[in-house]
Amino acid sequence: MEWYEALVFLLGMILFFMALGIPVALAFLAANMIGAAYFMGGRGDIASQMARGIGQLANNAIPTVTSFNLMPVPMFLLMGEIFFFTGLANRMFGAVDRLMGKLPARLSFVTVAGGTAFATLSGSSMGSTALLGSLMVPEMQKRGYKKHMAIGPILGTGGLAMLIPPSALAVLLATLAELDIGDLLIAGIMPGLMLAIFYAILILGMALYDPSAAPAYEVEGSDWAEKLRLLFVDILPMVSIVIGVILVIMFGIATPSESAAFGCLGVVVLAALYRSLTWEGIVKSVAGALKVTTMALLIIFGSATFSALLAFSGASSGLIRWATGFDLEPTTMLLIMFAILLVLGMFMDQLSMMLLTVPIFFPLAQTLGFDLIWFGVIVLLALEISFTTPPFGLLLFVMKGVSAPGTSMRDIYVSAIPFIGCSMLLVALLIVFPGIALWLPGLGQ
Repeated sequence: MEWYEALVFLLGMILFFMALGIPVALAFLAANMIGAAYFMGGRGDIASQMARGIGQLANNAIPTVTSFNLMPVPMFLLMGEIFFFTGLANRMFGAVDRLMGKLPARLSFVTVAGGTAFATLSGSSMGSTALLGSLMVPEMQKRGYKKHMAIGPILGTGGLAMLIPPSALAVLLATLAELDIGDLLIAGIMPGLMLAIFYAILILGMALYDPSAAPAYEVEGSDWAEKLRLLFVDILPMVSIVIGVILVIMFGIATPSESAAFGCLGVVVLAALYRSLTWEGIVKSVAGALKVTTMALLIIFGSATFSALLAFSGASSGLIRWATGFDLEPTTMLLIMFAILLVLGMFMDQLSMMLLTVPIFFPLAQTLGFDLIWFGVIVLLALEISFTTPPFGLLLFVMKGVSAPGTSMRDIYVSAIPFIGCSMLLVALLIVFPGIALWLPGLGQ
């Protein structure tokens, strides 16, 4: 079988199972089992082919799923769940809100700051959007905020959550692409801070251009003593845990797995000190982290088996030879891969997109001479932008579900576009100045 026939055969089965309504991860597993029997099963009856093929495929994939490098995923997720279910998240939200005083569009800034912290730790942009939409949109509309000032910042938080550590999705991408997890996490810091600045300038600019879009209102005043208490009691302890996790990775004091465990322990201790650590909160936190971790491991197993099949059938090498046979500039190939991710984001979640594209895109990027850590940051941004790209980005429909009655899809599209523009600007800067992403990882070498 030619490489393109093998590729069509494998992808065709996946699309067929997805069309039947089978979840993406299970569709990949089913297609992989059939592909393993065909490509790895050798000769004999169907039962023998299935046994040999699936056995060989499992032997190749199980070491990936049981890798110690995946330990940050459940730890980061558990950090986020405890942060939320113990009430530490709401405590920090309230403190940030009061410290901002009469800043124009203060609730929009609170949404970006607090939403980024929650989405980064939870690893779920969809869950973060649903939570913030339910929590912040009614409050902003009650205060007279126009729709684009309420909806846009919520949709924009995802891009920051994907970049600023600790990001569970960045760990998953590094694992699937066989990158250094610490380097990819650190590489997201500078782009993430730049994107946060872009968002702040955008929100402030929109508020100054149209003051009626985010009307000022009286807030409870705080003297300097109260402000210092809010800063040192309700904000800095939470932020210090995240900063600590980043610093120990950056300076090589601990591995990403070890730093994630210390971070998780830090949140537990903090919740205990604030007397908000309850048995019910622990159970809910562990259950939430377990659900997402199980799904992530299933995705990783499917991706590992899919990669093995692509390599064994010759589809990977054939596709790379074909793609590099067009006399195109590497930057043009990068933009093509970027566009493919934007289209896939209209129909798939981020984990499924990783499963489908990582086995193909990263070998191709290596052949084109790209730095894979830099390319990983570009992919993370593409994954998040694709979630909010009109007309079918999945987060747009999540936002529609939690928005107030009377909010049209056009309102959501208009709200999303300026924040997509900020992310696109960051992508362009990363392409022109790769050092934005590579400078910090280079310091630790």
